[in-house]
Amino acid sequence: MSTTVTIGLDVGDRFIELCSLGSSGEVLERGQLPTRLAALEQRFRGCPPARVVLETGKHSPWISRAVEAFGHEVVVANARRLQLIARDSRKCDRSDAEALARLGRLDPRLLKPIKHRSPAIQSDLALLRGREALVRSRTLQINHLRGVIASSGGQIPKCSAESFHRRAAAAIPEDLKGALAPLLAMVQSLTVQIRAMHTQVEAVSKERYPETELLRQVPGVGPLTALAYVLVLEDPRRFPTSRSVGAYLGLVPRRRASGDSDPQLRITKTGDRMLRCLLVQSAHYILGPFAPPSSLRSYGERISARGGPNAKKRAVVAVARKLSSLLYALWVTGSVYEPVRTR
Repeated sequence: MSTTVTIGLDVGDRFIELCSLGSSGEVLERGQLPTRLAALEQRFRGCPPARVVLETGKHSPWISRAVEAFGHEVVVANARRLQLIARDSRKCDRSDAEALARLGRLDPRLLKPIKHRSPAIQSDLALLRGREALVRSRTLQINHLRGVIASSGGQIPKCSAESFHRRAAAAIPEDLKGALAPLLAMVQSLTVQIRAMHTQVEAVSKERYPETELLRQVPGVGPLTALAYVLVLEDPRRFPTSRSVGAYLGLVPRRRASGDSDPQLRITKTGDRMLRCLLVQSAHYILGPFAPPSSLRSYGERISARGGPNAKKRAVVAVARKLSSLLYALWVTGSVYEPVRTR
């Protein structure tokens, strides 16, 4: 699409700051729009094609789809790349919109543009993220109950989160029952809702994403991890190699090499946090006492055997990174999983 005008949008909850630049970089227009679909349609529908640049954020998915539907080229800039804006000592929405327009006019590749997922994928991801929010809420309540009961001299026996509301009821002292009974009832209610959402995840996987069965061949990869992997990656063909997936999910070390200095740093932790945590949980199982022998397990054990500080943590992260590549290969090739590679 050939464009001569570049428009920067700094999006807020209530208003969008707009700055339009001409082909030689001169400011053609400054303005403010309400963060509403009707306002965007009035401004962009029927206008000559332009390059529209905005940052990633909670409003960027629907705004980018709407502006693109009105016939414009949309560049959604990765916010991690915009330190020029974030660290500006004179930062304001007006100057941010102009900075976005100038960066987009110079070379959009500097912004590491991203492509938002389809509405259907986002809807299914909302199911997984909703379940994750319920699990976090239950964990918070359980930790609070354990702390309060322990401070009064009581003790709740070790148990799973699913059975906590049954095991904890008998351990609550009489003088605390009035204060803690509502929290215990909330834990029970959250457990029921989490179980129902887990059933829904199973149904969605079978009906819409049969490829998750390929990923669940690996012991330790359950329905949550398999569905999250498919939804977050969406299209495996956009990754040139299987190793690119580990970098995309933030499972590779940072680099700050300069001259002869190339220190060993922590992983980047970019990408989707939920999927990264699920892969790490699967890696813990693979290296745990109940997992069957496999090449992945042997790989992690070799790294752990090197010793040194945090050897086990490094092994878990390495297995999670290797697992992300393995799941990619199973998905793309549709092959049968071989726990121990003979070649």
